Amino acid sequence: MKKFLRKIVTLPIRFYQLTISPLLGSNCRYQPTCSNYMIEAIEEWGIFKGLWLGIRRISRCHPWGGHGHDPVPKKERKKEEE
Repeated sequence: MKKFLRKIVTLPIRFYQLTISPLLGSNCRYQPTCSNYMIEAIEEWGIFKGLWLGIRRISRCHPWGGHGHDPVPKKERKKEEE
């Protein structure tokens, strides 16, 4: 069920990537692009925190903001004890 909801939430982002983004050209100052970052954040952290991380990233993407490689933070995985 979670995967299904995440796919539904990312549909508008994918629509943007396929239709609007090609018309605007490559304007994102970061790698991965802001739209890819948001999709990755939703897949890694879930809908609410992923959207929050994506919105924060988009707010930093401006001429006076940063640039370069800015990956989605990874969750700490608990190591399985052997």
